[in-house]
Amino acid sequence: MSTQQYITLSQLAAHIQGTIKNAFSRQSSWVVADITSHSFYPAKGYHYFDLVEKDPRTHQLTAKISATAWGNGSNRIRDFETTTGQRFGNDMHVLIQVQVEYHAVYGLKLSLLDIDPSYTIGQLEQQKQATLQRLVTECGDIVQQVADGYLTRNKKLPLTAVLQKIAVISSPSSAGYQDFMHTLQANAHGYIFHTDNYFTTVQGEANAAQVCAQLQAVEDAGKHYDAVVIIRGGGAQTDLLLFDQYQLGKAVAGFPIPVITGIGHHKNETITDMMAHTATKTPTRAAELIIAHNRQFEDALISTQKQLIIRLQQSVSGKQQQLSALNNAIINRSRDVLIRQKESLIRYQQFIPQQARHLLLKQRNGMIQLSGQVLSKPKQLTASRLQDLSYLRQNIHAFSRKLLQQQQQKLQHHETVVRLMSPTALLQKGFALVYHQGKLITNTSALQTGEDITVQMVDASVQATVQSINKDGNESHI
Repeated sequence: MSTQQYITLSQLAAHIQGTIKNAFSRQSSWVVADITSHSFYPAKGYHYFDLVEKDPRTHQLTAKISATAWGNGSNRIRDFETTTGQRFGNDMHVLIQVQVEYHAVYGLKLSLLDIDPSYTIGQLEQQKQATLQRLVTECGDIVQQVADGYLTRNKKLPLTAVLQKIAVISSPSSAGYQDFMHTLQANAHGYIFHTDNYFTTVQGEANAAQVCAQLQAVEDAGKHYDAVVIIRGGGAQTDLLLFDQYQLGKAVAGFPIPVITGIGHHKNETITDMMAHTATKTPTRAAELIIAHNRQFEDALISTQKQLIIRLQQSVSGKQQQLSALNNAIINRSRDVLIRQKESLIRYQQFIPQQARHLLLKQRNGMIQLSGQVLSKPKQLTASRLQDLSYLRQNIHAFSRKLLQQQQQKLQHHETVVRLMSPTALLQKGFALVYHQGKLITNTSALQTGEDITVQMVDASVQATVQSINKDGNESHI
């Protein structure tokens, strides 16, 4: 039997778990990745998915880690969906905060702590802005960018006074289409509309070409439509990506009939909305806009009919009102003047005694303060002078000690210099003093050969006779 040492699988797993825990405990990271293999269990609020990263050139996987979200992480996903209007799911590019975890049975995984909705919205917004820039650059004859948005050829088209013949582009099963038709047909004014339906799929990026084809069908029909209405029901923001496509935006911007949109999203404005003649938030609002436009025309006719009668009535009524208003104004103003004068007298009666008491109290307080200052100033002056004398005495003591120290240092310095320059100190260094006739000589000008001299050394004096004087070599021979 083998005697090699071994450990159990659970021990190895525990060791791995401890190592990962020590390395990543209380740490979290924000990572950018794509969502795949997503599944959600609403009853428990659990999300299971994989985070993947692909090479941007080859689209091959470069990283893949399983991830989960529950509890607070699941709540953050719900907030993300509310903010962005998108369902959390596969192929979504996200910025999320994760924590590394390891389980002995389920292995390595990442736990979602938070998700940044602004990052995902930003990605879609970048794509949208790039499409808008392309429209402005490549379609400058029908799309121009202005201060408050975009001006298109379609926006410049005038609306007819009455919108009655309408082409509707929508999905036949769309609740938005049903709402639009019901609002038009059940209008409170009894207006009659003639609508032609051009049904197509109105969601999914790939279906933008179908919507463009229906627009072309409207134009090829040869009918005089007052407006074209593009509508759909509500949905997630990703469902609206069809209306952010370049080809649809271009088709709407240059369409020869005014386009009204009711795409059904309250938070976002699509490129199709920006290119269309008039954009509304919902299909119902689009129908209400058409009804309101026709109502304006009817109101204008009714207003013209009623203007003459109204003006005559207003003229008579106006004169009567002027006389009544003038009478009321005189009475009211007289009453107001009397009331104000009465109130002023009452205020003055209260004001004068109060001001007198206030002035007397102020003067009394001033006298008390002045008296206190007169009594306290001699004490303050005496205390100030005593304090000045104390400071002066302390300074004199300090300066005198410092002066004595300086003078002692000078005496010590002079003593040292005198000691160093004394003859004894010089003799101890090996020098000698030469005397001639009892006088100290410093050069040979006073000496002659044969004269006696005395050489004083440190320990004794020596009597000598000058034998020769050699001035050229700076030497004297004795």
